[in-house]
Amino acid sequence: MAVDETCPVCRTAEIVCGKWTLLLVRELSEGCSRFCELERSLAGISPRTLSLRLRALEEEAIVERHTFPEVPPRVEYALTEKGRALLPIIDDMREYGEDWLCATDAPGADRGRPDALALA
Repeated sequence: MAVDETCPVCRTAEIVCGKWTLLLVRELSEGCSRFCELERSLAGISPRTLSLRLRALEEEAIVERHTFPEVPPRVEYALTEKGRALLPIIDDMREYGEDWLCATDAPGADRGRPDALALA
């Protein structure tokens, strides 16, 4: 299915909806990280997938790669300004998950809706 290049929602979804992408951006929100640190913090991601996601985010100018001339070479990844602009989306997703998807809520409960909390 082709992406509607005129639709900003479609274009954004094309970038951020890949598996691990938003979690990778979330991890980098704390600052620079090395490949092995990202791999460790994202339990279950394969090195190949991590490498592909980092490369794709670099191509979109969401992540920048810094190589240090050391032996052995050290590489760190950081969010660009464009990448940091995605953080409110992640914050909104966190809030939504806490309000509506919390595992401790009973099925069918009001799940943290503000009007339900006022009555509690």
